[in-house]
Amino acid sequence: MGMLTGLAPFIAFFLGMRLASPVAGLGAAYMVSLLLCLRMWQRKESLKVLEVGSLTLFGGLLIYTLLAAPGWTVATVRLAVDSGLLAIVVISLAIGKPFTLQYAKERVPQEFWSSPRFLAVNRHITLAWAAALAVMVAADAAAEYVPAIPLWVEVAGTIVAFAGAILFTVRYPAEVRRAAGV
Repeated sequence: MGMLTGLAPFIAFFLGMRLASPVAGLGAAYMVSLLLCLRMWQRKESLKVLEVGSLTLFGGLLIYTLLAAPGWTVATVRLAVDSGLLAIVVISLAIGKPFTLQYAKERVPQEFWSSPRFLAVNRHITLAWAAALAVMVAADAAAEYVPAIPLWVEVAGTIVAFAGAILFTVRYPAEVRRAAGV
Protein backbone atom coordinates (compact mmCIF):
# COMPACT_ATOMS: atom_id res chain seq x y z
CA MET A 1 0.00 0.00 0.00
CA GLY A 2 1.44 3.37 -0.95
CA MET A 3 2.09 6.35 1.24
CA LEU A 4 -0.57 8.40 -0.48
CA THR A 5 -3.11 5.68 0.39
CA GLY A 6 -2.04 6.25 4.00
CA LEU A 7 -3.31 9.82 3.62
CA ALA A 8 -6.83 8.60 2.67
CA PRO A 9 -8.18 9.21 6.20
CA PHE A 10 -7.19 12.87 5.93
CA ILE A 11 -9.03 13.16 2.62
CA ALA A 12 -12.09 11.51 4.22
CA PHE A 13 -11.80 13.96 7.12
CA PHE A 14 -11.65 16.95 4.81
CA LEU A 15 -14.61 15.81 2.71
CA GLY A 16 -16.76 14.83 5.71
CA MET A 17 -15.98 18.08 7.49
CA ARG A 18 -16.73 20.23 4.46
CA LEU A 19 -19.84 18.35 3.37
CA ALA A 20 -21.38 17.78 6.80
CA SER A 21 -19.61 18.70 10.05
CA PRO A 22 -16.37 18.31 11.99
CA VAL A 23 -17.84 15.27 13.77
CA ALA A 24 -18.74 13.68 10.44
CA GLY A 25 -15.24 14.36 9.16
CA LEU A 26 -13.60 12.86 12.24
CA GLY A 27 -15.91 9.84 12.08
CA ALA A 28 -15.25 9.27 8.38
CA ALA A 29 -11.50 9.58 8.92
CA TYR A 30 -11.60 7.16 11.85
CA MET A 31 -13.51 4.60 9.80
CA VAL A 32 -11.11 4.88 6.85
CA SER A 33 -8.14 4.57 9.25
CA LEU A 34 -9.70 1.52 10.86
CA LEU A 35 -10.38 -0.10 7.48
CA LEU A 36 -6.79 0.53 6.34
CA CYS A 37 -5.40 -1.03 9.53
CA LEU A 38 -7.77 -4.00 9.31
CA ARG A 39 -6.82 -4.51 5.66
CA MET A 40 -3.12 -4.54 6.54
CA TRP A 41 -3.75 -6.90 9.45
CA GLN A 42 -5.83 -9.26 7.29
CA ARG A 43 -3.12 -9.32 4.63
CA LYS A 44 -0.52 -9.90 7.35
CA GLU A 45 1.27 -6.71 6.33
CA SER A 46 3.16 -4.72 8.91
CA LEU A 47 1.11 -1.93 10.44
CA LYS A 48 2.56 1.41 9.46
CA VAL A 49 3.26 4.41 11.65
CA LEU A 50 1.06 6.69 9.54
CA GLU A 51 -1.96 4.37 9.60
CA VAL A 52 -1.72 3.55 13.31
CA GLY A 53 -1.03 7.21 14.12
CA SER A 54 -4.04 8.27 12.05
CA LEU A 55 -6.27 5.72 13.76
CA THR A 56 -5.12 6.97 17.15
CA LEU A 57 -5.40 10.64 16.18
CA PHE A 58 -8.88 10.44 14.68
CA GLY A 59 -10.16 8.06 17.36
CA GLY A 60 -8.89 10.36 20.11
CA LEU A 61 -10.29 13.49 18.49
CA LEU A 62 -13.63 11.80 17.80
CA ILE A 63 -13.97 10.60 21.42
CA TYR A 64 -12.94 14.03 22.71
CA THR A 65 -15.44 15.74 20.42
CA LEU A 66 -18.30 13.44 21.41
CA LEU A 67 -17.57 13.65 25.16
CA ALA A 68 -16.45 17.25 25.58
CA ALA A 69 -18.52 18.78 22.76
CA PRO A 70 -16.02 21.52 21.91
CA GLY A 71 -17.19 24.30 19.63
CA TRP A 72 -14.99 23.31 16.71
CA THR A 73 -14.68 25.75 13.87
CA VAL A 74 -13.37 24.47 10.57
CA ALA A 75 -10.02 26.09 11.34
CA THR A 76 -9.71 24.71 14.89
CA VAL A 77 -10.53 21.14 13.94
CA ARG A 78 -8.13 21.35 11.00
CA LEU A 79 -5.52 22.80 13.34
CA ALA A 80 -5.97 19.82 15.68
CA VAL A 81 -5.78 17.28 12.85
CA ASP A 82 -2.84 18.89 11.05
CA SER A 83 -0.98 19.31 14.37
CA GLY A 84 -1.58 15.63 15.11
CA LEU A 85 -0.27 14.58 11.72
CA LEU A 86 2.76 16.85 12.16
CA ALA A 87 3.38 15.19 15.54
CA ILE A 88 3.27 11.72 13.94
CA VAL A 89 5.82 12.78 11.32
CA VAL A 90 8.12 14.56 13.78
CA ILE A 91 8.02 11.64 16.24
CA SER A 92 8.93 9.22 13.45
CA LEU A 93 11.99 11.38 12.73
CA ALA A 94 12.87 11.76 16.40
CA ILE A 95 12.94 8.00 16.95
CA GLY A 96 15.06 7.51 13.84
CA LYS A 97 12.33 5.75 11.85
CA PRO A 98 11.05 8.22 9.23
CA PHE A 99 7.50 7.24 8.40
CA THR A 100 8.38 6.94 4.71
CA LEU A 101 10.75 4.01 5.35
CA GLN A 102 7.94 1.49 5.67
CA TYR A 103 6.52 2.50 2.29
CA ALA A 104 9.92 2.69 0.60
CA LYS A 105 10.80 -0.82 1.77
CA GLU A 106 7.79 -2.12 -0.15
CA ARG A 107 9.27 -0.77 -3.40
CA VAL A 108 13.02 -1.08 -2.93
CA PRO A 109 14.98 -4.34 -2.75
CA GLN A 110 16.07 -5.33 0.77
CA GLU A 111 19.75 -5.07 -0.12
CA PHE A 112 19.42 -1.25 -0.16
CA TRP A 113 17.47 -0.81 3.10
CA SER A 114 20.50 -0.14 5.28
CA SER A 115 22.40 1.99 2.77
CA PRO A 116 23.13 5.55 3.89
CA ARG A 117 21.63 6.92 0.65
CA PHE A 118 18.33 5.06 1.13
CA LEU A 119 18.07 6.22 4.74
CA ALA A 120 19.00 9.81 3.84
CA VAL A 121 16.43 9.95 1.05
CA ASN A 122 13.72 8.83 3.47
CA ARG A 123 14.80 11.36 6.09
CA HIS A 124 14.69 14.12 3.49
CA ILE A 125 11.26 13.11 2.24
CA THR A 126 9.95 12.92 5.81
CA LEU A 127 11.49 16.34 6.53
CA ALA A 128 9.71 17.71 3.44
CA TRP A 129 6.41 16.39 4.83
CA ALA A 130 7.20 17.90 8.23
CA ALA A 131 7.87 21.28 6.60
CA ALA A 132 4.66 21.08 4.57
CA LEU A 133 2.66 20.16 7.65
CA ALA A 134 4.25 22.99 9.64
CA VAL A 135 3.07 25.39 6.91
CA MET A 136 -0.41 23.86 7.07
CA VAL A 137 -0.52 24.18 10.87
CA ALA A 138 0.60 27.81 10.61
CA ALA A 139 -2.07 28.48 7.97
CA ASP A 140 -4.75 26.83 10.15
CA ALA A 141 -3.66 28.85 13.19
CA ALA A 142 -3.65 32.06 11.16
CA ALA A 143 -7.15 31.33 9.85
CA GLU A 144 -8.41 30.81 13.39
CA TYR A 145 -6.52 33.45 15.35
CA VAL A 146 -5.65 36.24 12.89
CA PRO A 147 -8.92 37.56 11.44
CA ALA A 148 -7.11 40.05 9.19
CA ILE A 149 -5.72 37.21 7.08
CA PRO A 150 -8.16 36.26 4.33
CA LEU A 151 -9.32 32.63 4.11
CA TRP A 152 -7.83 32.25 0.64
CA VAL A 153 -4.34 32.65 2.14
CA GLU A 154 -4.95 29.62 4.39
CA VAL A 155 -6.36 27.59 1.53
CA ALA A 156 -3.54 28.55 -0.84
CA GLY A 157 -0.89 27.83 1.78
CA THR A 158 -2.35 24.41 2.46
CA ILE A 159 -2.64 23.49 -1.22
CA VAL A 160 0.88 24.68 -2.09
CA ALA A 161 2.43 22.92 0.93
CA PHE A 162 0.61 19.64 0.27
CA ALA A 163 1.32 19.69 -3.47
CA GLY A 164 4.97 20.52 -2.79
CA ALA A 165 5.34 17.56 -0.42
CA ILE A 166 3.76 15.21 -2.95
CA LEU A 167 5.97 16.47 -5.79
CA PHE A 168 9.09 16.17 -3.63
CA THR A 169 8.09 12.64 -2.60
CA VAL A 170 7.66 11.59 -6.22
CA ARG A 171 10.64 13.39 -7.78
CA TYR A 172 13.39 13.38 -5.16
CA PRO A 173 14.21 9.64 -5.18
CA ALA A 174 14.49 9.67 -8.98
CA GLU A 175 16.78 12.70 -8.84
CA VAL A 176 19.02 10.99 -6.27
CA ARG A 177 19.18 7.82 -8.41
CA ARG A 178 19.98 9.88 -11.51
CA ALA A 179 22.71 11.86 -9.72
CA ALA A 180 24.22 8.61 -8.41
CA GLY A 181 24.12 7.04 -11.86
CA VAL A 182 21.85 4.25 -10.65
